Amino acid sequence: MASKKLEFGKVRFRALEPDDIDLLFEWENDAEIWDISNTYEPFSKYILAKYIKESQRDIYEAKQTRMIIETLEGHTIGAIDLFDFDPFHFRAGVGILIHDEKDRKMGYATDALQLLCNYSSEYLRLHQLYANITEDNRTSIQLFENNGFELCGTKKDWRRTEDGWKAELMFQKIL
Repeated sequence: MASKKLEFGKVRFRALEPDDIDLLFEWENDAEIWDISNTYEPFSKYILAKYIKESQRDIYEAKQTRMIIETLEGHTIGAIDLFDFDPFHFRAGVGILIHDEKDRKMGYATDALQLLCNYSSEYLRLHQLYANITEDNRTSIQLFENNGFELCGTKKDWRRTEDGWKAELMFQKIL
């Protein structure tokens, strides 16, 4: 790991702050990404404020954590999540968002995923991470495969969408 500040390559992580409410409100209510995030309805600022307050709990208590992804210059570009945290089996699921199109294909997601793998291994002592990705999300599939995640299963007709049923692929990385 590059430093104790949770930095790697072109990105760093930081905790959610109350000032992030407007950003989270924009991201969570962007219907364009609801299919990817498994979201079906808008979030209120009240609910998001409660979420931010609860995010200060330890991952062992909350079983999840979300960190903001910033460039080294301090520009907020997205978020990365560990969810379904299982301290007995030392594993967790991964979710990542680089929200603005202009910030994509710049290597930020690759650096953030590598940083999360390092953090999960070195600090949380996790044994493995996994990600669930719809079969048509080629960008995410490539991101996770390029970072050492391997396809370990297919859930057929798992997600109902406007375009019909989609399979969900499960990727896994042993740390």
